Amino acid sequence: MLTKSLKILNDHYQALTNEGQDIIQGLTRTPKSIPPKYFYDDRGSELFEQICELSEYYPTRTEAWILQQYADEIAQITGACELVELGSGSSTKTLFLLDAYQKITNYCRYIPIDVSRGILQSSVLKLQQKYPNFFIEGLIGTYEQALAKLKSTFAASRMIFFLGSSLGNFNPQECDNFLKKISQTLQPGDYFLLGIDLQKSKEILEPAYNDSQGITAAFNLNMLSHLNWRFQGNFDLSLFTHQAIYNQTDTQIEMYLHCQKSHQVSLAALNLQVSFAQGESILTEISRKFDLAMMQEQLKMHRLKTLKTWTDPQRWFGLILCQAEIDV
Repeated sequence: MLTKSLKILNDHYQALTNEGQDIIQGLTRTPKSIPPKYFYDDRGSELFEQICELSEYYPTRTEAWILQQYADEIAQITGACELVELGSGSSTKTLFLLDAYQKITNYCRYIPIDVSRGILQSSVLKLQQKYPNFFIEGLIGTYEQALAKLKSTFAASRMIFFLGSSLGNFNPQECDNFLKKISQTLQPGDYFLLGIDLQKSKEILEPAYNDSQGITAAFNLNMLSHLNWRFQGNFDLSLFTHQAIYNQTDTQIEMYLHCQKSHQVSLAALNLQVSFAQGESILTEISRKFDLAMMQEQLKMHRLKTLKTWTDPQRWFGLILCQAEIDV
């Protein structure tokens, strides 16, 4: 039953012909960069789950608190609907939503989407056992693949949700393109639930991405291990160190790998040789921090009308429930 509950979204030929082009582009430009999607092999997903448990890393527990408090209200507003989660991971926070929908309907269709087969398979198995009356089908792929291949729903409506402030990993243009795609995917009257990390002081933000146990550093360095495996590379992880800084001008965390010694790296599967100078850095992630009112205006530009917002008492994190505008 489990194998039937997992589908791979990417076309095999397309994946073979296009895979790694973003790596070539990122490592041959100045400054160098690697797309954050390469964090998430199975080991990377495991490390991120550990990050979410760290005392310094407030986003997960803060968003979880908001969901625990208000999931019932969200379910009451939307009514029974199909649930589609982008970047589901272990679906831990999603349990609050699934419990809330279980209170109002005997049947619910939940579609978790993630690039990591291992963590998706594990979470789908657990969810099938916990919610035997729900239809749960995991989709293995990227956000773009998922939104392009979502089929029409038989439910009265659909809610796509995007938690964890993953939207912050997109630069402003990518963010706008993503919201445009969400708007195009939803039918009038459908819902979009968005979790965003709100702006706050550097003293809170930087420790969240430079934890004392070094798990975030291991997560960042694991990206190079992933590239070694996927593209027959020879990155030496001992030649790089992790650092995250808060760019106050752009209100975003920037995560880097700093090269400690001049050397060359080969990625044989991509026929790529890359030279690194001592002190040179690779940007591996941005995590933008948002203003709640400004985000609502941006959503409105994409015909996504805010129905309600929720925050924690410290206003560190926000949830926005939107509805695709109905033409009249």
